[in-house]
Amino acid sequence: MDPSFINLSTQFKLRLEQALEVSLALCHVDGFIQISSPELTINILLYPHEKSVRRDTSDPCIHIDEDQLITKFDLIVRRIVSRTKNDKRIYARNTVVARIDKRTSLQFLVEHHLQTALPGKYRYGLYEQGELVAVAVFSGGRRMLDKDEDYRSFELLRFCNKTGINVIGGLSKLIKAFCSDFSPGDIMTFTDRDWSQHSSLEKIGFVAKEITAPINFWIAETKRYVYRNTEELKVLMEQYPNGFPKENMGSIKMILYVK
Repeated sequence: MDPSFINLSTQFKLRLEQALEVSLALCHVDGFIQISSPELTINILLYPHEKSVRRDTSDPCIHIDEDQLITKFDLIVRRIVSRTKNDKRIYARNTVVARIDKRTSLQFLVEHHLQTALPGKYRYGLYEQGELVAVAVFSGGRRMLDKDEDYRSFELLRFCNKTGINVIGGLSKLIKAFCSDFSPGDIMTFTDRDWSQHSSLEKIGFVAKEITAPINFWIAETKRYVYRNTEELKVLMEQYPNGFPKENMGSIKMILYVK
């Protein structure tokens, strides 16, 4: 295991200990690093560049790659802290929902969401005393051949709260506003299994439909390129010969039936 990855993992552990105010154990396991504590309900698994696949385990885990840790170190720390310690709570009934522009949405997602910011087609935000505290981004509607002519399926592409804030009922309020404007037949979304192997969206009416296959990436200079077959991988390998492959845990496909 490369010394630079070990050092990065150690710094990550120390930062988490400081933020969480708990003692964490760091151990090397089968080519990756595990961070754990009896005071946490989840293990954190860190994968170096050369470890391309996830550990197969039934234990609740957060899976983080070295390139992610390099590029989003602080954001990852804050997200883990927000899952473990109590965020500042805001109730959705005390917020105002509004359509927001692409620039505002993208800036918010870059600052507060771990995945790539997507513009989507429709963007909604929650404001508390003039401060943007949550954002939801939706796709355009898709016609479903097995449904009535006016039935449209939309996708919730991105949702996140402002770091350090938990808007209670926030996503439900954003979806309600979207449904009022566009009358969807259903809303589909995918939850990242690298961060949670079970989705809390079931609490607000979403139904788990399937677990999707892992996504394959070619990592080059900390940038991630998705490939779906050997032909696409060959092209990426030629363009970025110093890159390396990775795959995530896949996603949980969730659907909220509105009609």
